[in-house]
Amino acid sequence: MPGVVVIGAGPGIGQAVGRRFAREGMPVALIARRRTEVDGMLSLAADSTDEAALTAALDKVVGELGTPDVVVYNAAKIAADRIGDPSLREHQDAWAVNVGGAITAAAHLAPQMIANGGGSFLITGGMPETKPDYVSLSLGKAGVRALVSLLDQTYGADGLHAATVTVHGSVAPGTAFDPDAIADEYWTLHQQPRDAWIHELDYTGSV
Repeated sequence: MPGVVVIGAGPGIGQAVGRRFAREGMPVALIARRRTEVDGMLSLAADSTDEAALTAALDKVVGELGTPDVVVYNAAKIAADRIGDPSLREHQDAWAVNVGGAITAAAHLAPQMIANGGGSFLITGGMPETKPDYVSLSLGKAGVRALVSLLDQTYGADGLHAATVTVHGSVAPGTAFDPDAIADEYWTLHQQPRDAWIHELDYTGSV
């Protein structure tokens, strides 16, 4: 069975998504800045802003597990800042994490996925409304939405389902925004039949 690769596989949503897909019998690869051992999963270290390192890690995943059926981009730089606070370089650094790494992964893997029959490219969204106290993150998440639209226009007709899971609150275990509950939504998106694809799933909290 084709597998899933999670980029930005921290202890919250990233690893929860890995566990969710593993429960379905899919092989899972986790990529994070620091390699974290998770039972039964391939774990690799790569910075999502380092194009060469990220593509090398993705090539290793393909070499060991085959072309993935699902790519989940979960990397983000969360910083409290206002207009005029970050320097241009700091904005560029935040954009590289929030959007740039997703572009690298899509450019590298989407053509392979299409050649292999298609699949899902899912990005963790957030900031459903822009917030003046989180300027760089607001811009990044707006960029993610634009990227999903561009991926759909470029690859959707050939079988790539591009979508975001837009989380409307702070993620924490045992709350309405428990990462395990959020992870279910990624599986839901991947399972959607083509004629029912949506491109943004809003997660407003479990009840």
